[in-house]
Amino acid sequence: MFKKILIANRGEIACRVMKTAKKMGIATVAVYSEADRDSLHVELADEAVCIGPAPSKESYLVMDKIIAACRQTGAEAVHPGYGFLSENATFSKRLEEEGIVFIGPKHYSVARMGDKIESKKLALEAKVNTIPGYNDAIDTPEQAVKIARDIGYPVMIKASAGGGGKGLRVAFNDKEAFEGFSSCKTEAKNAFGDDRVFIEKFVEEPRHIEIQVLGDAHGNIVYLHERECSIQRRHQKVIEEAPSPFLDPQTRKAMGEQAVALARAVNYQSAGTVEFVVGGKDKSFYFLEMNTRLQVEHPVTECITGLDLVEQMIRVAAGEKLSFKQEDLKIDGWAMECRINAEDPFRGFLPSTGRLVKFAPPAAAAGHVRVDTGVYEGGEISMYYDSMIAKLIVHGVTRDQAIARMRDALNAFVIRGVASNIAFQAALMQHPRFLSGNFNTGLIAESYPKGFDASMVPHDDPAMLVAVAAAMHRQYLERRATISGQMPGHEYQPGGDFVVRLEDGTDHEVVVVPAPGGWDVALGGERYAIRTHWQFGQPLYQGTINGEAFCMQVERRGLKYRLFHWGTQADIMVLTARAAHLQSLMPHKAPPDMSKFLLSPMPGLLTQIAVAPGQEVKAGEVLAKIEAMKMENVLKAERDCVVDALLAKPGESLSVDQPIIAFR
Repeated sequence: MFKKILIANRGEIACRVMKTAKKMGIATVAVYSEADRDSLHVELADEAVCIGPAPSKESYLVMDKIIAACRQTGAEAVHPGYGFLSENATFSKRLEEEGIVFIGPKHYSVARMGDKIESKKLALEAKVNTIPGYNDAIDTPEQAVKIARDIGYPVMIKASAGGGGKGLRVAFNDKEAFEGFSSCKTEAKNAFGDDRVFIEKFVEEPRHIEIQVLGDAHGNIVYLHERECSIQRRHQKVIEEAPSPFLDPQTRKAMGEQAVALARAVNYQSAGTVEFVVGGKDKSFYFLEMNTRLQVEHPVTECITGLDLVEQMIRVAAGEKLSFKQEDLKIDGWAMECRINAEDPFRGFLPSTGRLVKFAPPAAAAGHVRVDTGVYEGGEISMYYDSMIAKLIVHGVTRDQAIARMRDALNAFVIRGVASNIAFQAALMQHPRFLSGNFNTGLIAESYPKGFDASMVPHDDPAMLVAVAAAMHRQYLERRATISGQMPGHEYQPGGDFVVRLEDGTDHEVVVVPAPGGWDVALGGERYAIRTHWQFGQPLYQGTINGEAFCMQVERRGLKYRLFHWGTQADIMVLTARAAHLQSLMPHKAPPDMSKFLLSPMPGLLTQIAVAPGQEVKAGEVLAKIEAMKMENVLKAERDCVVDALLAKPGESLSVDQPIIAFR
């Protein structure tokens, strides 16, 4: 067994690998960019080596620097995590030539299966069902349009070295094929250093189901059942679960055996994933690609099998045989994973960067709740890397129990300082189609065609939110009076009332009366007995309401209270009756008109401005491109206009709402 390994990655996955290595008594080495100097994975490692500036192409993607770090520290093996160099056959081969063990498949397996074009050809040779398409690299957007027409729309334009939704576009017409090809090529070059692109038929109403495989150097290969990964947004997985609510035992066995056959064709040695697209009516399945690495969603497989996949990868790399056979692998219960990302679901899921003012995951519960993360409270979410903050994993006896546990865990997951997609995840956890298990990869796009907003998650008892906000405000006023040394005035006494104003502009009169252990709140003929030991400033409001336990997130934002409960996010203002009356008399001040400017919708790097001063622009034309968190974002004109001035330059780091272009 190795004495010391280097993790050629960062963030959550680096921390995850270190956790298992330490359990096995193996020393760990972290590598980090200048932007990651204070990162959690650096702190957790036994040793750490700086490998360059923030951009990954100058640090995490530079093989020579990784190898030099191994030499410097005496690391015997390298675990690549996922992303970066994890599926780079040249890197795997270089390590082998240097006498350093790659904790992953052999370079020839990576080369054949990690390349989407070559792996599809191999699958055809192995008589595996594959999707119709053009399996060679495409050179120009004109060629892409011609091929797409021949295959028949819709088509998927995919980067050969792609993964994680990067370098992938779906095109329904010639215009989308032309533009999608160019975007994929650029995105693939920036993310993977490989701009080859191919095209295949897009199967409509598909399910995305993948099979986890594991092989050793002694010819043993098994499948560890499936993961359901159909809940996606723009081809990026959002929720994963194991097993799939769609598969029957016969289909599971057929897919698993086919995945093993494919892995065996390349003498696969390590953990890997064979991805399939599955038809919703007849359960027909087609090979998509093989990921020759550990997947982001591997924890759900660990939950239902009881195996530590990182440990298995290390043991296989050290030459050990698998200690189990296919018939030993049972399915224990149900597991789910939500990817908690630094993005704002209420602003079109735009990336969010900055300092984590508050980061309080739900308490881990052995066998029930698990949080994998690479961040900490007070740390920075950088624009240079992936948007993932954490992975929230739950396990239950049944699917319903797993969903219930995930809802509770999301409800208690507190993040402040940057926006997160927790509210959106909570909404999906109560979506009827998700709950039924009858969904496909189009669920999010079909359910939220105009985006996601708070009104899409109405609360079952909005009056309860009003009562809680009023009780909180009463406590705030008493605290303020105590701090200032003043005795409470009449508005604090029993019988004093408040006006609670919701986001829809409606006002609700509320009476809050102190009671042993909390408050009694009267609202519209209803009474809410709120009992809590909450102290002002705590992010979680817990206790009982009318005798039933509850937990919700709370935050005071200026004159408002933000409440988050079961996916509902509500901004509520609480006023005394007098203050409400005075406010109603104040004149309304209209916000400044910014309609003649193109504003940056996110923090990021301005990579291109596609127009010039004086140019006439038609609706839908590309204006600029911004790169943020490894994704290229194209900004297009909303209407016909004329460019007046350029207010930013390519290469400039933009802040949210920073003007880029002015129009006449």
